[in-house]
Amino acid sequence: MKVGLTGNMGSGKTTVSSIFTTLNIPVFHADDEAKRMYQRDEVRDQVISLTGPDILDPSGQIDLKTLGNIVFSDPNILQQLIQIIHPLVRKEFREWVLRNLKSPYIIHEAAIIFESGFRDEYDLVIDVSCPEKIAIERIKKRDHLSAEKIRERTRFQMEDAKKASLADFVIVNDGKTLVIPQVLKIHEELLQRSA
Repeated sequence: MKVGLTGNMGSGKTTVSSIFTTLNIPVFHADDEAKRMYQRDEVRDQVISLTGPDILDPSGQIDLKTLGNIVFSDPNILQQLIQIIHPLVRKEFREWVLRNLKSPYIIHEAAIIFESGFRDEYDLVIDVSCPEKIAIERIKKRDHLSAEKIRERTRFQMEDAKKASLADFVIVNDGKTLVIPQVLKIHEELLQRSA
């Protein structure tokens, strides 16, 4: 069974996915895989032709922070970049699924499952829900970005409530509600469904 794990920036997807990993459930981290794609020569060349050579660091690799500043300020470039990266990540995911067929279920962690039209790739989707104010504070602390930069990057994301309404399961990560019991409950249900 393929399970999507989504949530907006700063919602706590990585925290939730690490709990599933502790439960011996394989987790595919789409964002990490996408970052690895930028190390491929053919991807680097396509990105340079899209944005220009200023995105390269002194070693000739793509500076992801600089790239982020460019793509999150230009929706057209963001869409073109998605067209380059997403098919490659999707291919890696499909190969990864084949390597993990013995698991009762697998998880694909990705921020934009609904926004990118990937919903049909999964049997079920879990959304990690978090109030925007808390998410912004988490991102500020983690990524050292201003509130303005954060809003620039999150403006392409679906509203939290809309995402939650489309998901099969919702994990509330508001800093008050305990996350582990929610994950354990979903884990038990997924084990039952996959039996």
